[in-house]
Amino acid sequence: MRTKKSIGKKILSANEEYALKNKQLLAEHKKLCLNMISSPGSGKTTILSRTISELKDRIRIGVIEGDIQTDLDAEKIRATGAPAIQINTNGACHLSAAQISSALKQLPLDDLDLIFIENVGNLVCPSAFELGETGKVAVLSVPEGDDKPIKYPAIFARAKALLINKIDMLQTGGQADFDIERAKRDVRKLNKTIEIFPISAKTGEGMQSWYNWLLKSVKNLQS
Repeated sequence: MRTKKSIGKKILSANEEYALKNKQLLAEHKKLCLNMISSPGSGKTTILSRTISELKDRIRIGVIEGDIQTDLDAEKIRATGAPAIQINTNGACHLSAAQISSALKQLPLDDLDLIFIENVGNLVCPSAFELGETGKVAVLSVPEGDDKPIKYPAIFARAKALLINKIDMLQTGGQADFDIERAKRDVRKLNKTIEIFPISAKTGEGMQSWYNWLLKSVKNLQS
C-alpha cells in the first residue's frame, strides 16, 4: 500500500524530470525564463504589461499565464502584442513543469528573448515546484504588509529578484505602516544576493532599474 509520503515523492520526481527537460530546452535556445510568484492582487499582470510595452523595441517577450480559472490575464498580455499561453489549473495552487513543457511548445520560442511565467497567485505552493526556469522573481505589494518575508520565507530565499510594487501608496500615506527598509532587511537575511527593486507599475517609478536588470540578464545569457 502506497503511503502519502511515497505518492508525494513520486509527484515531485515526475515534476523534476519535466523541469530538467525544460531547463535543457531553454539552455539550448539561450532563452531567459523567469517564474514570477506572488500573492493574488500584487500586480504581476500590470508589471508584465508595462514591462512588455516599454521594452518591446529592445527585447522580445512571451508569457505563460497560470490561473485557477479564466484567461483574463492572458488577454491583457496579448493586448500588448506579446504572445501569451494560458494554463488553467482548475483548483491547483501552482503550475507544474509538465504544464510549462506543453506551453513552451506552443510559444514561438525562436522569436523570443525572454519568457515570463506568471504563476498562480500564492506565496507558498509555487515556490516548492521547480519548472525549469532560469530563476524566480518574487513580487511583494505594499498593501500586503512588510511582514510577508518572515511569514513566507521560502520564495524570498530562492528568488533572484524581488519587486516591491505599489510604492506610490507609500507616498499618499495610504500604507504608512509598511516599512520598506524593514522588508529589505528581512529579505536580505534570507537571501544576500537578491536584487530588490521598489517600483510602481502604475506610475512607472523605479521600473527603469528593473528593465536594466532584465536587459543585462538577457544579454549575459545570449553572449
